[in-house]
Amino acid sequence: MHKPLSLSSAPLTSQAGARSAIIALTAGVALVLAGCENMGARERGTAQGAGIGAVAGAAIGAMTGGKNTVKGAAIGAAAGAIAGNLWSKRMEDQRRAMEQATQGTPVEVTRTADNQLKLDIPNDISFSTGSASLKPELRSVLEAFANGLKGGGQGTLVRVVGHTDSTGSDAVNNPLSLERAESVRNFLNDRGVSQNRIEVVGRGSREPIASNDTAEGRSKNRRVEIFMRDPASN
Repeated sequence: MHKPLSLSSAPLTSQAGARSAIIALTAGVALVLAGCENMGARERGTAQGAGIGAVAGAAIGAMTGGKNTVKGAAIGAAAGAIAGNLWSKRMEDQRRAMEQATQGTPVEVTRTADNQLKLDIPNDISFSTGSASLKPELRSVLEAFANGLKGGGQGTLVRVVGHTDSTGSDAVNNPLSLERAESVRNFLNDRGVSQNRIEVVGRGSREPIASNDTAEGRSKNRRVEIFMRDPASN
């Protein structure tokens, strides 16, 4: 029976070379990650993915006796670059467009860890207490969002999540949060965005982002979140 291959079973010279290669690659990745701060989101993802993939590939190469360390690093870098570039140019363009459209409003536009574009819309400009009717301020934001979805954002998928504070019972909050998400979906649909691209979810009061013990905290918890993702990242 053959013994499992491991770094320790390789010749000493191969082990030393493999370890040296991995150390050098790790140092290189550290430099890449440090330099990523000045890159755009798409370029940063590509560089980080390539660097991490290179180290992983080198480690795999070392486990086969060290001879394939460089080849493994190259393969890992290519695979990592592809994985890190899931934030497409289309998504980056959408992010910039929404940042511009929501400038001067309390809406936060961010990129999530799993490469989605997120709009966090607070209660101040979204809905009145106990209501699922869109405020005028939210309508203007959604107009810009709908235009983006019909333009460069064609094909992207949308998820609308409604939230409430803990005031009242779940019997009231759960359907209210869903009705708010549905109001956003209906508005986008009326502006030409296919309903099939939009998922709606009501979370009630189950996912607070602040304490419900204060009026300020409850106001923060009454919100709508809109997520947009590229089907290629699924």
